[in-house]
Amino acid sequence: MTGPNTDRSRRDVLKAAVAVGGSVGLSACLDAVGYQGADRPPVPSGPADLSTLPTRQFAWGEFIRRDEFGNEQLPRHQTLLYLNLHGEGAPTADQRATVERALTRLDEAYAWSHEGLLRSIAYTPEYFQRYGAMPEGVDIYPAKRLSSFETPDFDRQDALLHLASDRPDALLEAELALTGERATANGVEFDAALTDVFTVDDRRTGFVGAGLPAEKQAGLEGVPEDGPVPEASPLFMGFKAGFAKNQAPEDRVTIQEGPFAGGTTKHVANLRQRLSDWYGEQDFADQVMEMFSPMHAENNWVEGVGANLGDGSRVDATLDTIREQAREHGRVGHAQKAARANRDADGGVKLNRRHFESADDGIASLHFPSLQREMSEFDAVREAMNGQDLTEVTPAVRQRVNNGILEYIFVRHRGNFLVPPREIRSLPTPQGEVPE
Repeated sequence: MTGPNTDRSRRDVLKAAVAVGGSVGLSACLDAVGYQGADRPPVPSGPADLSTLPTRQFAWGEFIRRDEFGNEQLPRHQTLLYLNLHGEGAPTADQRATVERALTRLDEAYAWSHEGLLRSIAYTPEYFQRYGAMPEGVDIYPAKRLSSFETPDFDRQDALLHLASDRPDALLEAELALTGERATANGVEFDAALTDVFTVDDRRTGFVGAGLPAEKQAGLEGVPEDGPVPEASPLFMGFKAGFAKNQAPEDRVTIQEGPFAGGTTKHVANLRQRLSDWYGEQDFADQVMEMFSPMHAENNWVEGVGANLGDGSRVDATLDTIREQAREHGRVGHAQKAARANRDADGGVKLNRRHFESADDGIASLHFPSLQREMSEFDAVREAMNGQDLTEVTPAVRQRVNNGILEYIFVRHRGNFLVPPREIRSLPTPQGEVPE
């Protein structure tokens, strides 16, 4: 069978398969795309020489698709596995060897690309407390509340494995091998599994890309029944994000010195979205004002989902007059608030944001991974996004009303992580060592 209805059903099954996971999810995925036996298109394998892989685990930018303006197109399917190490105290040499063996098999099985599998493993400050010390030379600390009005659950598991691919079957097969449910993945035999030393405490999934949020919106809690998410939007709120000129280059977020040089810090939040109000109470101009800035709406800078903006959101042009805009329009924009703290002395962007949507538990939500050299840089941007200072400009702007998108998002989880360079990715010590 062919045709749009059949195609849509197939894509729905694919997304559901990633969310369900396990052997059932993989089987449903393969059935949906007709990938059985020799009919399954090959997934690119890892290189013969693994030393050619990037040192930086977060070096995804050169290995994914980009649009006509050079904006990154993140892998369409993603999985986050939150892991707790077996036992108390510091990990053993055997546990470290097991982790490295499992990750090496993954390197052999899948090409480092959106067509293969991109991945990284990161560690919480709480993991390093097993040694009674924090990682040396890194600005990182346990996750905390970042506004007076949020009550998140904190992710204090030991580690976070992030998997991403355009091929949902590759994503699921890799996860099954890493969790010991399959002996092979993409033709490579796995002689170790992460679950030999870790317990999976939580599993979260998501998707990003034009068409996917619109297809997934039906029946989701938080989304109006009339399905207002535009087909062209890569995200639930109806606009593009992550414009190239508004993203920190990977060099900017890389730790420069110390035992973890070549690594980065990673913050991951999960935010529930109330899209019924976003779409039900706001017209397009209102949405542009609150997502970007009143100047964007006044000057008609945004068309549709914002593809006309090219490689930059133009938000820098709105910063100097943000208080005047608040007084005149009674609103401020999400992007302009955050950008005030997201620039260094040379005007460079500090954070690299790689967010994607989720339909886990039947609820519309957003996974928000952010990479930065220092964790305090993320906190400063979040404080600027709170816009507390702007509530003093006019009574029309309140803490969660007319104050960017704060009225429509609710933080459910927060976690801080250190992403070490690949050479010391397996249960490193706070001194950046992986003793045998």
